[in-house]
Amino acid sequence: MKEFYENVKKDAEKLLIELLDTAGLRAGDILVVGCSTSEVAGGTIGKNSSADAADAIFDAFTPILRKKGIFLAAQCCEHLNRALIVERECAEKYGLCEVCVLPQPHAGGSWATRVWAGLDAPCAVECISAHAGIDIGLTLIGMHLKAVAVPVRTSVTRLGEATVVTARTRPKLIGGERAKYPM
Repeated sequence: MKEFYENVKKDAEKLLIELLDTAGLRAGDILVVGCSTSEVAGGTIGKNSSADAADAIFDAFTPILRKKGIFLAAQCCEHLNRALIVERECAEKYGLCEVCVLPQPHAGGSWATRVWAGLDAPCAVECISAHAGIDIGLTLIGMHLKAVAVPVRTSVTRLGEATVVTARTRPKLIGGERAKYPM
């Protein structure tokens, strides 16, 4: 199993780098990540929580995001109404509504639990409008992305056994047929 999770970590690093290369995130932007560790480990979402999967992905993402100054927002599971775990600095910068909960493997998920343990000053927030996202295991992160979400195709389409979908966002285009856009 150790080799399995080393491969998950390696693939997670590659996935994140490819998304960041395309998404154009800047320091202070938010990346939302929903992760079914059950799906990564080959189980069914919500049924086979895996701390090892959460560790591998957290260990892959964190150094890259910290170096770039990008905030991580970890989506909790449906039992916590998909609340998010973020650094307090992120919550304060964006004026996010803090909620009172401590994620656990079976109420929040192993991913959110791991992120809580790994952040400097974690807090839970009710909702967020992230600049980009990674959905690992079809956890439905769309509700936490800014409008307009644009799919990003990466060479990594699975982490372990979980399907992976990534997205970036862009500002809404306004102005009609006479408008010109800087993109």
